Amino acid sequence: MSAALTKKSVDKLSSAEAGKELDRLAAEIAEHDRRYHGEDAPVISDADYDALRRRNDEIEERFPLLIRADSPSHRVGASVSEKFAKVVHAKPMLSLDNAFNDEDVHDFAVRVRRFLGLKEDDKLALTAEPKIDGLSASLRFENGVLVRGATRGDGAEGEDITANLKTIKDIPLRLRGKAPKVLEVRGEVYMSHREFAALNKRQEKDGKPVYANPRNSAAGSVRQLDPSITASRALNFFAYAWGEASELPADSQWGMLKAFEGFGFAVNPLTRRVDTVDAVLKFYRDIEAKRAKLGYDIDGVVYKVDRLDLQERLGFVSRSPRWAIAHKFPAEQAETILEDIDIQVGRTGKLAPVAKLKAITVGGVVVQNATLHNEDEIARLDVRIGDTVVIQRAGDVIPQVVRVVTEKRPRGAKPFQFPHTCPACGSHAVREVDEKTGKEDVDRRCTGGLICPAQAVERLKHFVSRQAFDIEGFGGVYIETLHEKELLKEPADIFRLTKKPDALDRALAERRAELSAERRAKDGRGETMKSKKETKAAAEADAESKLVENLVTAIDARRKIGFDRFINALGIRHVGETNARLIARNYSNVDAFLAAMEGKNAVAELDAIEGVGEVLAQAIKDFFDEPHNKKLVKNLLKEVTVVPLAARKIAGSPVAGKTVVFTGSLEKMTRQEAKARAESLGAKVAGSVSAKTDLVVAGPGAGSKLTEAQKHGVKVIDEDAWLKLIEGL
Repeated sequence: MSAALTKKSVDKLSSAEAGKELDRLAAEIAEHDRRYHGEDAPVISDADYDALRRRNDEIEERFPLLIRADSPSHRVGASVSEKFAKVVHAKPMLSLDNAFNDEDVHDFAVRVRRFLGLKEDDKLALTAEPKIDGLSASLRFENGVLVRGATRGDGAEGEDITANLKTIKDIPLRLRGKAPKVLEVRGEVYMSHREFAALNKRQEKDGKPVYANPRNSAAGSVRQLDPSITASRALNFFAYAWGEASELPADSQWGMLKAFEGFGFAVNPLTRRVDTVDAVLKFYRDIEAKRAKLGYDIDGVVYKVDRLDLQERLGFVSRSPRWAIAHKFPAEQAETILEDIDIQVGRTGKLAPVAKLKAITVGGVVVQNATLHNEDEIARLDVRIGDTVVIQRAGDVIPQVVRVVTEKRPRGAKPFQFPHTCPACGSHAVREVDEKTGKEDVDRRCTGGLICPAQAVERLKHFVSRQAFDIEGFGGVYIETLHEKELLKEPADIFRLTKKPDALDRALAERRAELSAERRAKDGRGETMKSKKETKAAAEADAESKLVENLVTAIDARRKIGFDRFINALGIRHVGETNARLIARNYSNVDAFLAAMEGKNAVAELDAIEGVGEVLAQAIKDFFDEPHNKKLVKNLLKEVTVVPLAARKIAGSPVAGKTVVFTGSLEKMTRQEAKARAESLGAKVAGSVSAKTDLVVAGPGAGSKLTEAQKHGVKVIDEDAWLKLIEGL
């Protein structure tokens, strides 16, 4: 591909040119992905990389039929490298929730106090430490000796890089003093600014590519196949956490850090223990002020509840601890021009306004699109096409329009009129009204349902997504093509296709023919390149045939699906992974669930599940009250087998798999803490009592729930008996 063609405007490309450029971009981006994610050695800047991705997306948007099966738009990140052995973490290496302002930090403290039942004047000690921008690593010591070191990986599984980590001077090979029999120390590998500059100088001198930043250089260094290369680079390590441990040498976060120092680890000397939110915020501002002079990269401050017994009580929610939060440094902002407002229709029918921007770099990332949230936000901002706007991006948060620079507004700019009809199908788009409050929903939604092509395609994309049926290789391009060919209208059609793979072949052959005809019409060369095209077409046909074979195999592999994934895949409004799992745990199987949805008490039964709530319960009931949804599920169940979600097996837990209800006042723990503890022991926590309830824990003031328990003959115990029941677990 020539440089001239690369710079050619997308709207000026012929189909043939676009096809060739997509081929080149796919190969080039794949190579950059391999270098960045697989080798931690990028050879271009983030901005240049993003420009390649952006051009690929623009060409695909204009030529959707040219989208390759291996399109860069279908790939994100990289899996654990095959060049290292895999390590399953004994305890997952979870991520932290983020705080972006002082209010978020205050909210964190309030949530912790509420969960623990602490009064406002009760002391709550916290530790505050700089958040190092490096590579997370886990070090396993047995009888004081380092036996294995691993990367974080995906949190559950990482890479064995023991030999490389052993070369880092901050990591002791044998712990000093009396160490636990098993201790897994976790922390961050990083590179100082001085060593980063020296390394890049050596790279340049040796004619080798330089690293983009200290984080990449540290990550690349510890993932070398030759440990001597790692040893040649002055890497550092700060210890700050732990995983599996046969026993803990301290009862506080601060004490654990001191113990790490005693064992021979480096601990960040800037870490402090403080007693108030005001004190941690002061620490945050002090660190922010000296950030540039630290000599290594940080991107925020981490706060942790100091006492380990309180950490244990607080536990975890989803993939992060309740007892810690990362206070990120402020979002970066930039000004650019809003060139258009695009209305996109999501799988739930929501009309989402997206600001189309003149490309601008914010926080090291090229931004062309930003969310405008909803109709009311557009009105609040009074944003108009042609306006100069301020864009903000914080961490992984989607870029957003913060404000309009009204003094730069072009003359004649008119307020944006939000559509009241769906741009995809023309159906009415309405804002639902809450029957109880009488308030309008902030989102406007298409009423077309499955007759709306945008919703149908997006719902099918959700169905095959990683969080749902997770059908490998079944990307959006297949769904769009097969839907357009009227071969794919509902989820069951996906599985029916495996029984007639010729239909897939025909659809893809028709697509190839359409592409060939379009190319011939636009390149104006008629039949002069016929032989070459026929050869290429034959090669494409062989490749497509293999893709069809792989696709059929991938579909058949998902004919048996977990109950929670099945529920999530249906695309019911308000239902996500967490809620789907709650529902799956509370019904023995899919037949019992569907039968319950036919009953008059379906909403009340769902609402009784702890964590569901009335709005979600009603949305689920509404979904199954719709005849075409019932038919959709019935057809799907003819093609797949739904596997019940096994009750969590907690060793020695007397309540695993049982349904527990808490009622009345609890005096030794908060209601929230009691529920979280029960769930951690494998119990199902319900909000109301029924014949299916196994145990009621009743405190003072227990009312109707206690009466219901007696009515159904459910065992009732008090708080002391509950604590005795779970003692030691």
